[in-house]
Amino acid sequence: MEYLKAFHDFFYFKLGLGLAFYYAIGFAAVIGLLAQWRLYEKCNQPGLAAFVPIWNVIIFMRIVGRPDRDAWKILIPIYGQLWFVPMVWIEICKCFGKRSILDYVLVILLNGLYILNLALGEDNRYMGPLRGQAPLPPPHKLTSSRPQLA
Repeated sequence: MEYLKAFHDFFYFKLGLGLAFYYAIGFAAVIGLLAQWRLYEKCNQPGLAAFVPIWNVIIFMRIVGRPDRDAWKILIPIYGQLWFVPMVWIEICKCFGKRSILDYVLVILLNGLYILNLALGEDNRYMGPLRGQAPLPPPHKLTSSRPQLA
């Protein structure tokens, strides 16, 4: 707990940022969630999955073609955050046809912004899962059935 207090005091008092630091973190989180939502919709997955904690990881695994059971690997302390998650981000790049080293570096350094670029870019198309598993069918939209007058 002392570590968190020292972290807060450093940004709040020593750097003099006040609440601006927390506003910036909140803004980055909102941008990341909206980018992930749009990316899911572009890949014919349910967009609301971006807001549900475990479901979003499972949908992310389906987009790259990994089995759902690989989602638990993110929880492994060092392997999950330092190896598995960046590897999945790179696989997302490959699913959209981005195969240069620059794309891989950008997705690791600027994850939320790069995902936003993939999601909103007109020329970026989802080419299918990387590992060969079929993606989910597109979500069904509710339509109102009106009786037709003949």
